[in-house]
Amino acid sequence: MRVPYEYAVIQAVPRIERGELINVGVLLYSQRHDFLAARTHLDESRLLCLDPGADVAAIRSALDSWETTCTGGGASAGMKLGERFRWLVAPRSTVLRAGPVHMGLAADPAAELERLVGLLVR
Repeated sequence: MRVPYEYAVIQAVPRIERGELINVGVLLYSQRHDFLAARTHLDESRLLCLDPGADVAAIRSALDSWETTCTGGGASAGMKLGERFRWLVAPRSTVLRAGPVHMGLAADPAAELERLVGLLVR
């Protein structure tokens, strides 16, 4: 049975003043499936086209922290899945941010996350 989920595309904006961005991951939350996960993929060459001086290692490390937050590591320890999702999608002015939240229906949120990453990021 397909149930609702929410997702947001994770975007890298290496030079915030220019507003240029690339999609670097997807964050997916399904309350009914008790599921929250992020999958990321950083295309280094695309990032460096936007900003040749971008700190790729720092951006990769920050992307890893999105996945850690989903699993309850670090500052998100003790937070419920929905709280973690809302925290990650909250507006921010940093190199990494979440795009608008969208809705969908899926029977398997993990498979849907992989499909969305392939469609929107890779």
